[in-house]
Amino acid sequence: MKKYTVAPALLLLLLIAGISCKKSFLEVLPKGKVIAVGYQDYELLLNNTNLLNVGTDAQLMMGDEVTAAEPYYSGLTLREQRLFTWSAQIYQPDENSPETSGPLASIYTYNKIINEVMEAPDGTVEQKKAILAEALAGRAWTYFLLINYYGRPYEAGTAASDPGFPLITTADITVNRFSRATVQEVYDLITGDLQKALPDLSADVFHRLRMSRPAAQALLGKVYVFMQRYEEALPLLESALQGLATAQTPVGLYDYNETFAPNGAFMPIDIFGPNYPVTANNQEALYLRQFSNFHVLFNTLQVNGETMSIYEPSDLRLLLYSKTPFPTGAEFPAGSQRRTAPSIVPFGVVVPEIYLLIAECKARGNDRDGAVTALEQLRINRMPPADAAVPAPVAADQLLLLQFVMEERLREFAGLGVRWFDMRRLSVDPLFSTPAYTHTLHQADGSTTVYNLAPERFVLKVPPKILLANPGMEDNP
Repeated sequence: MKKYTVAPALLLLLLIAGISCKKSFLEVLPKGKVIAVGYQDYELLLNNTNLLNVGTDAQLMMGDEVTAAEPYYSGLTLREQRLFTWSAQIYQPDENSPETSGPLASIYTYNKIINEVMEAPDGTVEQKKAILAEALAGRAWTYFLLINYYGRPYEAGTAASDPGFPLITTADITVNRFSRATVQEVYDLITGDLQKALPDLSADVFHRLRMSRPAAQALLGKVYVFMQRYEEALPLLESALQGLATAQTPVGLYDYNETFAPNGAFMPIDIFGPNYPVTANNQEALYLRQFSNFHVLFNTLQVNGETMSIYEPSDLRLLLYSKTPFPTGAEFPAGSQRRTAPSIVPFGVVVPEIYLLIAECKARGNDRDGAVTALEQLRINRMPPADAAVPAPVAADQLLLLQFVMEERLREFAGLGVRWFDMRRLSVDPLFSTPAYTHTLHQADGSTTVYNLAPERFVLKVPPKILLANPGMEDNP
């Protein structure tokens, strides 16, 4: 556990920005190529910090649970303001896009391992297959992120014709012409990579940075949820949860009743917020990928009052918020609050989401008792157990229960970027109507400016720089 301070945060921000913004489309190595010979060289590539740092935080600005207020909003970059307002064009033709440059650098590394490690002259077949499996699962995670930026939400009836993202399966930086695969083809790659990887992955969680079988099971289960294949998702998610019992590093839920108790691990709470663990020590991170969230210190985004109102008063997750700016000032308008932690967001596979995905799958299968159990297993770690029960009227109605699961996802992940991906997938879910999503900017004079999400903006447009490099590539509307 460690207190974060402004200076290290700024240093890390500059480091991540330097990693993620200097590379153009597939220009992942300025000169030459990565050289690996022995199987341990390929294993070392899996420890690359470029794989850890996702490099993009677009999802933070696009969830409907966030809001902003002047004068802090003006501190956002132009890119961030365009994302917040759901603008059609985010980048100029000469600008690199973090949503592509960071992930594509990772894909280059994974492809190199996938295509070469089995030919390494040393190491056993089992050792090399384990490295290959981690690279396959890492590539799947990365493509899952890309398709949720650039492809339409998955619908079985249209996925085979919906434009997705280019499939890149070689580590060749000389290739400079690409075309978009379909959403179905991208999902086929993702599920195929994970299915091939599972048998050869470590059954034990041995390091947060590295892919294990429980992490890959949870990831594949989540992918199936996004594909509306809930019956296939559930056993994978349950197996992932069971696999945590043999973890070689602490993995599981924090009990906020303990961590926020006097002398608890998250205490004391000061102007920086709680003593929240750095990502490397965060036991709720099963597979660690991360991005920076310095809005917690710069006051540039808040969680809106409507979202704050869905927390019960005894919910200890409220201790992760502040009603006032950093380091001091008048309360934010309209009941909105600033998320104070984490400033570096664990974004790979996290334990709380496994419980919530299990609850969702069981609710969709009308196993209401099972869904309630999964929900309460999470909730008793977030509030006093006496307040953790799912309300009886909710537990008795399938649709109300499913809606409660989505609200619990919002309570757990508000201000952390997860909501954007839920908005996308629920927009094509027949059980949910799509509301009029808005963002509100509170002006300094007390007035407000409201921005509306157009349906086509559930998908980012392809960055102009990529389109210029690939004449004829189809853009999103």
